[in-house]
Amino acid sequence: MSADEFSAHRGLLFTIAYEILGSVSDAEDVVQDSWIRWNDADQGSVHDVRAYLARIVTRQALNRLRTVSRRREDYVGPWLPEPMLTAPDIADDAVLAESVSTAMMLVLETLGPVERAVFVMREVFAFSYEEIADAVDRRTDAVRQIARRAREHVAARRPRREVGSREAAEVVERFRVAASTGDVQGLVDVLAPDVVFLSDGGGKVTAARRPVVGVERVMRLLEGLLSQYPDSVLRSAMVNGGAGLTVHAEGRIDGAVTFAIESGRIAAAYYVRNPEKTAHLTDPRALAR
Repeated sequence: MSADEFSAHRGLLFTIAYEILGSVSDAEDVVQDSWIRWNDADQGSVHDVRAYLARIVTRQALNRLRTVSRRREDYVGPWLPEPMLTAPDIADDAVLAESVSTAMMLVLETLGPVERAVFVMREVFAFSYEEIADAVDRRTDAVRQIARRAREHVAARRPRREVGSREAAEVVERFRVAASTGDVQGLVDVLAPDVVFLSDGGGKVTAARRPVVGVERVMRLLEGLLSQYPDSVLRSAMVNGGAGLTVHAEGRIDGAVTFAIESGRIAAAYYVRNPEKTAHLTDPRALAR
């Protein structure tokens, strides 16, 4: 029975851990650690399994976040969340889809660890303040204040979502076709004038060390990438809750690209090439809230 109860909530637990950590591999480790702790618990005394397991995984994720945050201080180039394939039906849950988008995950990176956990548990998963207080080891009144500050912080930086999932997919497809065929004008037409391109190679593969801003500079970057990897193939995929691309070269996955789209154009593109972050781009992740 304990295994069945844990399995029933695994999607939720993975999603909480991923949104706090921004890493598929770290989230998987946290879920596994939480399973061990659940097995050691007095399960007969647990009245709300969902809240209990969420508390365990949140505490474990916070512990892990404090460790990985130190590693990220020495990261080479821009750090981007580890991409993951997601099932198409995630688009039916707009809150969940937005919460795992690369753009939103980068906003969450600007919060402190406890603020991030509180925001995720409250705004995405709708846990009560009392349940959150138990998970982050704070008083309930303090959690209310933390939640308010985090909500205001995110609201001021939240990416605009001006198009639906179908329109976004059409924009990404236009980009894919233009990039695949070398259609320069097609790329110019689909990129916003002040587009931002971020690439994450982690110092292990070629990637821009700083954000590239503006359509002209991004075009030069794209032309360079396309000439450097002429045999690469771009494939449409649902990545981090939205329309994205996987990049294939020499018979393997070379990376994943996600987008922020505003007014029918690409406002930002996020290209993850670090091989340590692309190893999980195999099967869609089961997310839940």
